[in-house]
Amino acid sequence: MSLNPLIRTEGREHVPTLGPVILASNHLSFIDSVVIRLAAPRRVTFLAKAEYFAGRGPKGMLTRWFFTAVGSVPVARGQHRAATAALDTALEVLAGGNVFAIYPEGTRSLDGRLYRGRTGVAWLALTSGAPVVPVALHGTERLQPVGKRIPRLHRATVRFGQPLRFTGDPAVARTRRAVTNDVMAAIAELSGQERADRFAA
Repeated sequence: MSLNPLIRTEGREHVPTLGPVILASNHLSFIDSVVIRLAAPRRVTFLAKAEYFAGRGPKGMLTRWFFTAVGSVPVARGQHRAATAALDTALEVLAGGNVFAIYPEGTRSLDGRLYRGRTGVAWLALTSGAPVVPVALHGTERLQPVGKRIPRLHRATVRFGQPLRFTGDPAVARTRRAVTNDVMAAIAELSGQERADRFAA
């Protein structure tokens, strides 16, 4: 099923046409990465769990094909070293002048609220110098609800905001937190979500 007729896009002109760009989005559904890729005016790279690329049999092949097709790069998860490797991979994408998408919340919101952002997005922005384009997704949690494998017929909206540029030392924790808070505030303004003053589980 083609998702294009179900996706309404706003603010595509805010995504710079050249050079490295970070798309920082809220996260509501498994299908969010597909929706952003369809809506964005440029090819977008995502990180995905390495397990998605390691499955066997027909299901494993289909999963691997899917994540490769949507521009995902495999990364290990669960350890500090793995998190550092993931950011290094993202930095390589940006160094090549490409678009990298990240979910600062770290995982999907199961109750629709916007959770506190993790500071990887700030480290990437400060280290690479790339602008951050906030992105708000609406309706993807109904397009593909949690636990459902097949998308439903439901309209979703992708809203791209004005690019944000940051300067500062990425090694300073206070600076990373301030930048992350600014990014999350921009996402909240676009999405209209209720804020949760804690990290998502």
